[in-house]
Amino acid sequence: MRVINTIHSLRAYINSIREQRYTVGLVPTMGAFHEGHLALMRRSLENGDCTVVSLFVNPTQFGPKEDLEKYPRDFNRDSQLAADFGVHALFAPTASEMYPEGFQTHISLPKIRSRYEGEIRPGHFDGVAAVCAKLFNLVQPQRAYFGQKDYQQLVLIQRMVCDLNFSMEIVPVPTVREPDGLAMSSRNAYLSPEERAVAPRLYLALRQAAEMAEQGEHKSAAIEEQAVHFLAEEPLIKVDYIKVADAEMLEPADLGDRPAVILGAIRIGSTRLIDNILLK
Repeated sequence: MRVINTIHSLRAYINSIREQRYTVGLVPTMGAFHEGHLALMRRSLENGDCTVVSLFVNPTQFGPKEDLEKYPRDFNRDSQLAADFGVHALFAPTASEMYPEGFQTHISLPKIRSRYEGEIRPGHFDGVAAVCAKLFNLVQPQRAYFGQKDYQQLVLIQRMVCDLNFSMEIVPVPTVREPDGLAMSSRNAYLSPEERAVAPRLYLALRQAAEMAEQGEHKSAAIEEQAVHFLAEEPLIKVDYIKVADAEMLEPADLGDRPAVILGAIRIGSTRLIDNILLK
C-alpha cells in the first residue's frame, strides 16, 4: 500500500492508475477504523476498484464546541489495517495541505443541511460537502463508498454529485452493527461501560418505530412520539431528535407509498450517537 501525504503526489499516483486503465474506488474516512470502515473498503475491493482510502479529520465539519481535538487518532493502527486489508493507497494529508492559506470556497445544500443534524450542528454539512468535493476532484473515482449510518450525509453527497455533474457513482453500504445492535462508530470509544450498556437503546427505539409503521401506523408524529418516550425512560439518554422523513429528499412526511427513513440522534453523557432505519 502506498501512503500519500500531498496533493501533488496523489495526482501523480492517480495519473499512473489511469494510464493502466484501472477503475478507482474512493473511501473517504476520518480514521479510527472499525468494521464499518472495513465494509466500505471491502465493497470497493470486491468491485475490482483500485481502492484509495482518505484519512483526514476534517476541521471544517466540526463546530467550535465539538470534539475535533479529542477525536480518536491512531495513524499507525489505521495504516496497518488498511494495508492488511489490501487497500492500494492511503491519502493522509494535513489540514494545511487541504486548506491552504486563503482558502474560502464553500458548497451549501440549504434544504438538506437545514434539518436534523444540520440544525444541531450548524456548518457541519458545508464542511462535509467541501471536503468531499475536493476529494472527488483529486481522486476522480468511478465510485465512492459511504455508509448508510450517516444517512443525511449520504443523501447530501448524492445530491451534490447530481447537482455538480460529477462523473461518478455514490455507492451506499449498509450500516455495520455490534451484536447488540449498536451502529459502529468511532465515537463509541468515548462511552463509559455504563453508557455503552444503554447505547443500543437507540436502535431498539428505531426498530420499535419501524414495527409501528409495518403494522399500519402512517402518522409520523405518533411514531416519533413512541420512540422518544421509549428513549426518555433511560435517565442517561438525552434525545436530540427522532424524525420520519422521505428517504430521497429528507422532507418531513407521513408514511405513504414512497420510501421513508426514521432518523434518530441521542446524547449519552458527552457522546452523541446517530442511527437510522429505512422503511420500504
